[in-house]
Amino acid sequence: MTPRLLFLPGLGGGSPQHWYSLWQAKFGGVRVEQADWNAPTPESWAARLNEAVEAATGEVVLVGHSAGALMITHYARLYAVPERVRGAILVAPADPEQEGMLEAVRAMAPVPMRPLPFPVLVIASENDPYLTFERAEAFAEAWEAELVTVGEAGHINPASGHGEWEDGEILLSEALHAWTPPDIVRF
Repeated sequence: MTPRLLFLPGLGGGSPQHWYSLWQAKFGGVRVEQADWNAPTPESWAARLNEAVEAATGEVVLVGHSAGALMITHYARLYAVPERVRGAILVAPADPEQEGMLEAVRAMAPVPMRPLPFPVLVIASENDPYLTFERAEAFAEAWEAELVTVGEAGHINPASGHGEWEDGEILLSEALHAWTPPDIVRF
């Protein structure tokens, strides 16, 4: 059985044209909903993720973007993560400690800088306005994650041309192959 994908959007909850919305429609899975998409706190957003993990049957893979990626790191800090969480893909995690960051994202500081209890793939752009590539490298090192650069790709969202994101689908497929037993059906 393919692991269930749990999608974790950033501020605003995303749009139907966002790559994670398109992936959810294409591959299935669950979008973790927040009570307030514009006022995140580590505790409230992580609590919603914990509820979604507890409600999901079988193995899960977490897919987060921007502040949604930060939610995953706080979830791992605040909760005992079950072994059935097979891994996480953190795309363009926003840096709440970056000068000039949106006030709503600043509420997600400080970023937990310790190893995460599951395999992690960080996908970062070299010209993301919300995350310097040097900081992406520091995050990946602290989280004991694999870091993949997608070159100069902005914030890896529809505004930077990432609605349909075929290269991202390839990375998702490769991560699922690496994190799940060989007899699992994959995308």
